[in-house]
Amino acid sequence: MRRTALLTAAAALVAGALAWPADAAPTTFAHPGVTVSQSQLDFARTKVNAGAQPWKGAFDQMLASKYADLNRTPKPRAVVECGSYSNPNYGCTDEREDAIAAYTDALAWYITRDDRYAKKAIQLMDAWSATITDHTNSNAPLQTGWAGSSWPKAAEIIKYTYTGGWAGSGRFATMLRNVYLPEIINGSNSNGNWELSMMEAAVGISVFLEDKTSYDKAMAKFRTRTAAYVYLASDGSVPKTVPSQNLDTTAKIVAYWQGQSTFVTGLTQETCRDFTHTGYGISAISHIAETSRIQGQDLYGTDVGERLRQALGFQAKYELGTAVPSWLCGGSLHLGLGPVTEVGYNALHNRLGVAMTNTQTLTERNRPAGSNNLFVAWETLTHGDNPS
Repeated sequence: MRRTALLTAAAALVAGALAWPADAAPTTFAHPGVTVSQSQLDFARTKVNAGAQPWKGAFDQMLASKYADLNRTPKPRAVVECGSYSNPNYGCTDEREDAIAAYTDALAWYITRDDRYAKKAIQLMDAWSATITDHTNSNAPLQTGWAGSSWPKAAEIIKYTYTGGWAGSGRFATMLRNVYLPEIINGSNSNGNWELSMMEAAVGISVFLEDKTSYDKAMAKFRTRTAAYVYLASDGSVPKTVPSQNLDTTAKIVAYWQGQSTFVTGLTQETCRDFTHTGYGISAISHIAETSRIQGQDLYGTDVGERLRQALGFQAKYELGTAVPSWLCGGSLHLGLGPVTEVGYNALHNRLGVAMTNTQTLTERNRPAGSNNLFVAWETLTHGDNPS
């Protein structure tokens, strides 16, 4: 009897290790189409120019930030070396912040039609594409994912909306293909936010390169990792796992989930680590779902959307001050979710009509959402109550 029970438990664990088939890339890629679409940009521009809130306040916040400084000097490096927690930090912060600045300038260009912002975005992108050859040290995959999430968002807006032209777009594409994509496309078996951020970059880069093979590969890894990152009660007694990680016992799964042994809907693999890293994972899930929607496949109605909704609601509840029960992370949470709720909240609540009380309260309390200085920026401006 005991042997039968053990075999049943083992079979359940094997069944929990899943791999999603590749989702077909679009026949024709939509541009601009990484996280923010043409219609979303037009909506934001109209609201800002009309002085409407919260978009005008969000735009003013962005324009006042260091990332919109037209005197910014690019700081490219041939080799960016990033150790654990960016120690050593040889170009890590410079690369991420120049990439965010390029995206910021691209947004500023689109809304103001001031050529200076487009030219600054181009200067930043050209400086890096002329210089960088590699990322090294232990955080290289994550660093590449973070910077690689911002670069294509900037490039998409400039290439497809700026009428002044961008002579260096081909070299920039070569940089993304040769320096960034190989570092991230095969994923990671570290904490889940790593692979989710890496797949965000891989999906965005694939859109810019119109690379259907890489898009399919990244999307399949994303679906598998998302299912293994956010727990739903329907998953069974333990969370789903990524096959390559060989988490084939309950003890291994509990250890990977930061020692948490009670699993409830909305819990993430890093909830008991801290909300900041959890926010990285949630943000990447929402960004990839949004890019997929723009490209013609709406994942919000699948398990991706349900996991995103539940993860947002669960974390938002505690971020808002709900007392932490003793069974959850030993009764103590490290809060600090970050400006990561706008995209998922807009898609699920405003567009699909899903009730998200805690997420709505947190989102509205935190407006205008700024930047996390890594790969998230200005999402009240681009996605706040945006019906497009």
